[in-house]
Amino acid sequence: MILPARRRQAAVLCVLTAALTALAGCGTSERPVAARPTAPASPTASTPATAPASPQTSAAAHPDSTPTAPAAPSRPPTLAPGPAGLTPVFRHAPRAAGKAVALTFDADMTADQGARAAAGEHFDNPALIAALRELEVPSTVFMTGRWAEEYPDQARSIGRDPRFEIANHSYSHHAFTGDCYGLPTVAADRMRADVERAYTAFRKAGVPDAMPYFRFPGGCYDSRALRAVSGTGVTAVQWDVVSGDAFATDADAVARQVLDGVRPGSVVVMHCTRSAAPTTEQAVRTIVPELRRRGYRFVKVSELIAAASGRR
Repeated sequence: MILPARRRQAAVLCVLTAALTALAGCGTSERPVAARPTAPASPTASTPATAPASPQTSAAAHPDSTPTAPAAPSRPPTLAPGPAGLTPVFRHAPRAAGKAVALTFDADMTADQGARAAAGEHFDNPALIAALRELEVPSTVFMTGRWAEEYPDQARSIGRDPRFEIANHSYSHHAFTGDCYGLPTVAADRMRADVERAYTAFRKAGVPDAMPYFRFPGGCYDSRALRAVSGTGVTAVQWDVVSGDAFATDADAVARQVLDGVRPGSVVVMHCTRSAAPTTEQAVRTIVPELRRRGYRFVKVSELIAAASGRR
């Protein structure tokens, strides 16, 4: 049967409409359309609500835990120079700043002790570093350049672990004053070079960002020494709690001395050398849980200096 022209046009339009509808998956004859593959989410994509908690959000057991590095300031906090531009000296944070405490560890090795290390003397202490990681204790290690040269793998591992920060303890571990626990002395015109040489040793070992903090060997300094290192821009870091771990054989006595001395904002000086401080690891395993029980949290020196300088 031949339909009138107008009716033929209507029929054609109806057929075309039905076909288009079927192709588009619409209407009563809708068929599912295969989903187009999507690219994997980029690293900047938002985290799903069901994602596991990050280490920072799951640190309730240890509020001082820092398994991942926080966003670091563009420049680490330092103190303003002292009178006449002398190197500033930091001993502890303001007591009102809260119950924070910094455990610091001197990684000592004197420039002329290479033969002793070659003969088997241990100036390192891997078990101590492992304990600090296990206990989740942020810490500051004051390292000599000579130590970094002797133990570059350990220096690099510590320096790249966000739980730690490495600071300068001179290259040679020679004293910057006379009569300093029998240490050899650095000539005044070599003091700045000794500090800078340590930073060079850190970089060669693969330490990415050593801090602008300096601890005088033996803690001995005077105005001449402060003036000599002022051009390096460092803040000298001392302490207000002496652990007594150097050459100690009684870990409990070391722990008691620290626990009796700590106050809010304290800096504790300890050592990271097995041969000279063999009980430090054991003492730390007593000190850390007890101070946490007392409400203290552990921080790196940089956080205490930030509190003292007004930076947060």
